[in-house]
Amino acid sequence: TEHEIDFNMIEIYRPMYNDGRLRFSKQNVVYKSSKTGKVDNIPAAELSVATWRRVCLGHGIKLATSTGHVYKYDGFRDTKISEFFKANYKVELTEKDMCVKGWNWGTAKFSGPLLSFDVNDSSVFEIPLASVSQCATGKNEVTLEFHQNDDAEVSLMEVRFYVPPGNADEGTDPVEAFAQNVRSKADVIQATGDAVCVFKELQCLTPRGRYDILIYPAFLHLHGKTFDYKIPYTTVLRLFLLPSKDQRQMFFVISLDPPIKQGQTRYHFLILHFSKEEELKLTLNMSEEEVEKRYEGKLSKNMSGSLYEMVSRVMKALVNRKITVPGNFQGNTPGAQCITCSYKAQSGLLYPLERGFIYVHKPPVHLRFEEISSVNFARGTTTTRSFDFEVETKQGNQFTFSSIEREEYGKLFDFVNAKKLHIKNRGFKEAKNNEYSDSDDDQHDAYLERMKAEGKIREEGDGSNDSDEETVFLPSLSLRYDSNASESDSGSGGDGSDDEGKKKKPAKKAKVVKEKKERKPRKEKKQKDTNAPKRPMSSYMLWLNSSRERIKSENPGISITEISKKAGEMWKQIGKEDREEWDGKAEEAKKNYEKAMKEYRENGGGSSTPAKKESKKKAGGKKEDKKRKSGGGEKEKEQGGNDSFKSREFISSEESSSDGERKKAKKAKKAKGKPQSKGKVLHCHYGNNRMN
Repeated sequence: TEHEIDFNMIEIYRPMYNDGRLRFSKQNVVYKSSKTGKVDNIPAAELSVATWRRVCLGHGIKLATSTGHVYKYDGFRDTKISEFFKANYKVELTEKDMCVKGWNWGTAKFSGPLLSFDVNDSSVFEIPLASVSQCATGKNEVTLEFHQNDDAEVSLMEVRFYVPPGNADEGTDPVEAFAQNVRSKADVIQATGDAVCVFKELQCLTPRGRYDILIYPAFLHLHGKTFDYKIPYTTVLRLFLLPSKDQRQMFFVISLDPPIKQGQTRYHFLILHFSKEEELKLTLNMSEEEVEKRYEGKLSKNMSGSLYEMVSRVMKALVNRKITVPGNFQGNTPGAQCITCSYKAQSGLLYPLERGFIYVHKPPVHLRFEEISSVNFARGTTTTRSFDFEVETKQGNQFTFSSIEREEYGKLFDFVNAKKLHIKNRGFKEAKNNEYSDSDDDQHDAYLERMKAEGKIREEGDGSNDSDEETVFLPSLSLRYDSNASESDSGSGGDGSDDEGKKKKPAKKAKVVKEKKERKPRKEKKQKDTNAPKRPMSSYMLWLNSSRERIKSENPGISITEISKKAGEMWKQIGKEDREEWDGKAEEAKKNYEKAMKEYRENGGGSSTPAKKESKKKAGGKKEDKKRKSGGGEKEKEQGGNDSFKSREFISSEESSSDGERKKAKKAKKAKGKPQSKGKVLHCHYGNNRMN
């Protein structure tokens, strides 16, 4: 009608659209949001500017009031309402097109609560300064950060403006002038009044650098050489005070939500690094009565102590949150309440807390027990001296802390088990204990296993028992042999000759070999007589057998190796009277053993072993006689040979023409079935294992 127009409109509210209904009447302009029920009532007398423009959703109208407020509504069709405005509001509805050239070089204009970016007097975009949360300056650059809109799926969070030098009046910095115009209308935290206290040049790990920390009643101001951060206390979630592994340094961690931003990087944690030796005398910039009234005895006007204690005490009082410290967990290193590990190829410290895990420092990670689905202990990918600790959350995210020393396994497993977290490989605890034992002999060596297998195959292929002597294969040279030599290995002893003297050296070698062979029966001493009475246990072993279950019940989850260590410590602390009791039991067991052993021997027990040894010695003597006879036969053969020669392909193991060549032929006979080689097979030791 002539006096009232009603539209179904869309309001531009921050970075999202709200559907609603817009009504123009003679007295006012009223808009009501369909989603929130919010009502905008603009009196007609306050309207000062009305602009009609074409936008992506059709047409839109922009209304400005004399009080400085700006309202924008889009979604009009091509409806002519200029006559209505001129007749009822005494305001001319001007048409102005938006710039769609895509240029990024223009002019910034501040008009009331809006920042307009124009190109050739045409607006490209407008920013409501009330939505700005932070304004940071750099060299020829101003960065605007916006409040996050929880109602929108996608929100504009940051805009950067490049301000060229020399565009402002002389004596003023154009960057600071731009930032001051933004701060005058923006919802930015302003440092009003004096700071409660100031901490100079504190080392910060994230974000990295040294910062002056100014403590204000409502926010925390980090002032650095390049960046400044203002952190409201309402964004602080948790405070942590963590000792380093060397007991000389401290970490003070502040958890933030929403995080502070530096370009594209988000910092959810603020980590301060202190040395325990740093001392500080602090005086608050307040009167004693005001300090007592505001902080109720938590702080005093004059304080002194370690620097980390002063910072944590002030933060606890102003933020009004508890400080979390490590619980009862103790690592393998004495006094350490953390574990050295790596996360995403960065080395750091993992702290098991009473209600979660926290990793510092790059990148910091905080995992609460209530959001953990399961944990897993995995074998290290590079070495058996370490293992990996995997944590899976209920959202499906997995965090892997690697390169943890195997000595930490028992402590960490007991901690996780006590907190009743689900462990995927719980059934393999005993295997892990053996796998991460302290002895290097328990490590699996693939090379050693392969060499053992090859040595075993060679021994089976040799078919000989003289594995203790050095085996020499025939060299690849032409040798001289007697073609008419006898192939018999036996014969009577010949006359004494010069060759007989030469044969004494091989005889000595044969004796050496026999002496080495005699060592083999010694191994049979290790074989125990199964029918003989068992040896008595010592007083310590008797005590350990009776106390083993009690130690397990008092230390749930304790490993086998830890039981022995614990028992040894307890045995040292046993009193004299208790130890005499177990010594008496051991003495009684020893007497019973000697009595039983005496009866066993009287009944003929244990007599079979010496008989076997004597029979083997006799058998060994017969073999020696046989070899001596065969040596004498060879001496006879040596007298009747000729000077014929044979090349290597005609050599037979039974043919020889000289005592030196007969010696080699004899060894070649022993090495029957062995592959011919130019080198030697040497017996050696690898670790504690003997091989070829």
